[in-house]
Amino acid sequence: MKPLLDRSESDVVLVVDDVPDNLSVLHDALDESGYTVLVATSGEAALQRAAQALPDIVLLDAMMPGMDGFEVAKRLKSQAATANIPIIFMTGLTETEHLVAALEAGGVDYVTKPIKPKEVLARMGVHLQSARQARQTRNALDAFGYASIAVRASDGRLLWQTPLARQLLETYYGTSAPETPAAILAWLRRHLAEAERQIEPPRLCAEIGARRLSIRLHQQTGDDDWLIVMREVSDAAIIESMSLAFKLTAREAEVLYWVVKGKINRDIADILGASPGTVKKHLERVFAKLGVETRTAAAGMAMNRIRQVHPQFEG
Repeated sequence: MKPLLDRSESDVVLVVDDVPDNLSVLHDALDESGYTVLVATSGEAALQRAAQALPDIVLLDAMMPGMDGFEVAKRLKSQAATANIPIIFMTGLTETEHLVAALEAGGVDYVTKPIKPKEVLARMGVHLQSARQARQTRNALDAFGYASIAVRASDGRLLWQTPLARQLLETYYGTSAPETPAAILAWLRRHLAEAERQIEPPRLCAEIGARRLSIRLHQQTGDDDWLIVMREVSDAAIIESMSLAFKLTAREAEVLYWVVKGKINRDIADILGASPGTVKKHLERVFAKLGVETRTAAAGMAMNRIRQVHPQFEG
C-alpha cells in the first residue's frame, strides 16, 4: 500500500509544467526550502496527482499542449476535494486578457516566466498562510459542532465543504457536492441584496423529527462566493426533560413537544407514525397529568419548564 504523504514536517506543492527544465529549477528550489514536491507534465497528470495527493498549493503552467492550465484550474475548482487548494499560475504571457483569464479560472496569483524561484517562494508563502488559516477555521468550526460550506451564488456550485457539512447535507437534503441543496440556494439568492450590505438574513431551518438544522449566512469570501455555517440541534434532551418533569411516558412527552412546536394532531400523527386518534388519547393523558384542559395551556406550561432548563430552546 502506498504510504500517505507526511504533512507534519512540510507543505506539499504540485508543480505542473510540460518543460523539464522549468520543473527542474522549481523542484530544486522548493526542495531546498523544505517543501515536499510533486510534479506533473500534463493537464491530465496534474488532475490525477491533485486528486490523489491533495497538495497544499499548485504551481500551474498556463500554456501546455492538450489541456492547458486554465482548464486544469477550472476542473480542480469544480471538485469539492480540490476546490480550496490555492493555484498560482506560471505564464510567459503578460497581456491583460491572459492574466484575467488565469484569475477567472480560479488562480489566486500568477508569476511570469522566466521563473524567479525567490519570487515564487515569496508568493507561495502568502497564499499558503491564508489557506492554512482558512483550513484551521473550518476544522475549528467542525470541532465545535458547526459545519461550513462555500457556495457560488451565480451557478449554485458548492465549492467546498467540511466533513461534518457533508454528512448533514446528505442527511437533511440527500445531496452531495458539487450540488447545493435547492432550498439553501434559493434562500441564499433571496437574501443576497441584504447580505451584500452586510445585513445578516433570517436563518434557514430544516427539521427531521426532533432534530433540526440551523443555517446562517456567515460572510462573503469572494465576488460571488459565500460562506454558510450550519449547526444541528437535537431536542431529544428537551423531550426527556418534559418526561421527567411531568411524569409523562416517552410517547406522551413527544406529543407534548410537538404541541409546543404548534403542530395539530394530524401533523403529530404523521411525524410519529401514529393515527390522529392515538395522538388525541395521548394528549388527553397529558392534560390530566399537567392539570390543564387545553393544548394552549399545556404548551404554555411546558414552555415555561423548558426555558428554565434549556434557555436556548427556540420553540
